[in-house]
Amino acid sequence: MSAAEAGGVFHRARGRTLDAFPEEQEKEWKGPFYFIQGADPQFGLMKAWTTGDCDNGGDEWGQEIRLTEQAIQAINKLNPKPRFFVVCGDLIHAMPGMPWRKEQTKDLQRVLRSVDSDIPLVVVSGNHDVGNIPTPETIAEFQETWGDDYFSFWVGGVLFLVLNSQWLDQQLSMAEQQKCQHAIVFQHIPLFIQSIDEEDDYFNLTKPMRKEMADKFIKAGVKAVFSGHYHRNAGGTYRNLDVVVSSAIGCQLGKDTHGVRVVVVTAEKIVHRYYSLDELSERGIESDLMDLMKEK
Repeated sequence: MSAAEAGGVFHRARGRTLDAFPEEQEKEWKGPFYFIQGADPQFGLMKAWTTGDCDNGGDEWGQEIRLTEQAIQAINKLNPKPRFFVVCGDLIHAMPGMPWRKEQTKDLQRVLRSVDSDIPLVVVSGNHDVGNIPTPETIAEFQETWGDDYFSFWVGGVLFLVLNSQWLDQQLSMAEQQKCQHAIVFQHIPLFIQSIDEEDDYFNLTKPMRKEMADKFIKAGVKAVFSGHYHRNAGGTYRNLDVVVSSAIGCQLGKDTHGVRVVVVTAEKIVHRYYSLDELSERGIESDLMDLMKEK
């Protein structure tokens, strides 16, 4: 199913922006708001991880379907509604060219169509979506299925950047030159897990790349970078940059629970908290976060 065929909730990125948020209506600060960040539904990983065959396994994804449905049901019940729901990559487990990729994609799109039509869906590509070394073919497949692989959009005076390193300088210069209340980055792989100086690992960017990117972010005024990939909650700060690593909707690789992150944006700050799916379903967002949205 292509993004065009999916319709409805798939306000897909085209022309390097999102049609759900017309720039001329969204460039001015209008007061606090919030959005939901999720990551790694990764249909198929739970079976592959259990069997110890992450390269070729993953022929079942019923658990991921149920978890993603639970996440969407919880998000749909929230009042007021979040401005959008962003999924930071690894939508499915099957890599390009691997078995079950089409089936996993079809099932995920079917589940995502139940997101409330008033909550635009923002899709970020992960390494399982475009390959560990993306090619023109894998990028084209992602664009046809989900929309642009990198883009930017405005919401309520805040500039959001969905990352692609080749495109980074151009968009960061825009963030630097234009008057935005905050600039926030979404990407799949974290800059770092805990510290800018940590050793290179599968789950972070290499030292030279992470330092260069972080310094560019700070120079451009980016306040926070939200990512996934680690399947655990982590993160830290580098100078005044908040690096946020959210655990997965799907398979957990640590002691965290399946969940999503609530992010409240006020005039002065960005406040976020990870909720298990059960917590969000049963209790909603806590009053202290809701009170932040009443500030002028």
